[in-house]
Amino acid sequence: MRFSVWSSPTRSINEILDIAKMADDNDWHGVWFADHYMPNTEDGSISDGDTHEAWGVLPAIAATTSRVRLGPLVSPTSVHHPALLANRAITIDHISNGRFVLGLGAGWQINEHRAYGIELEPPRQRVDRFAEALQIIKMMMAEPRTTFDGDFYHITDAPCQPKAIQASIPILVGTGGSRMMRLTARYADEWNTWGSPATVADRLSGFMQSCETVARDPDTIWTSAQTLMFITDSKEATEKALAAAPAGRAVAGSVPELVEIVGQFADLGIDELIIPDFSLGKEPAQRREAFEMIRAEIMPSYL
Repeated sequence: MRFSVWSSPTRSINEILDIAKMADDNDWHGVWFADHYMPNTEDGSISDGDTHEAWGVLPAIAATTSRVRLGPLVSPTSVHHPALLANRAITIDHISNGRFVLGLGAGWQINEHRAYGIELEPPRQRVDRFAEALQIIKMMMAEPRTTFDGDFYHITDAPCQPKAIQASIPILVGTGGSRMMRLTARYADEWNTWGSPATVADRLSGFMQSCETVARDPDTIWTSAQTLMFITDSKEATEKALAAAPAGRAVAGSVPELVEIVGQFADLGIDELIIPDFSLGKEPAQRREAFEMIRAEIMPSYL
């Protein structure tokens, strides 16, 4: 199993690039970055808070690293036109010399759509839009010209040049919904989800069913999961951390306990475990130290 880092877009640019360089210099597999414009709120209210834009940051990560994979986790097709996504992905693939992964989703964060006047369609239409966008992106990255006449997008003899450094830029889809998982199984190269081992196991079962439905060999799809990780020093601290975290999205414990918990992801066959810095400390030095501890004391058991 591989391990990747995920810096919050609320961090300073210096910290984001420092963590990316740390990952590149050590045993980390990838660097991921969220594609949002403001912190989320449960009630959909508009929120203040520094939030760096993914497609501005990703080229900087590409230019200052040399080994790790990188990409957005994930870019919503409710916000981004597929022709722009295809061209952006190829450009960053050139900057990174063939290390880019295009992470896609249908969109979900209510407050940023509301604030910026971007329609967040009902789920069925949103997934319909996503399905068209996914097909267009694949066509534009592969074909000399693309023509597509759909319900949402109309592309006419559109070029997308140059082509990528990679033979094919991997497309990752982040989802837990059944229809989205079927689209992932049909069109994508990688599937991503959130959760604790129990949550991931449940979603993985659904994904396997989706692969069977569309006759896709699941062994041909890279699987990744992210989980909030709390490094604690007592049972009480562990219980407190899990109680405060979103249900089913976190793990907590001492380093030896976390080694065992991470093993549960490996036993599920997850190819890549993504560690967000969201729960690793309030200060840059704390977060850096936590990543170093994970690399030195947890990762060696699974590399």
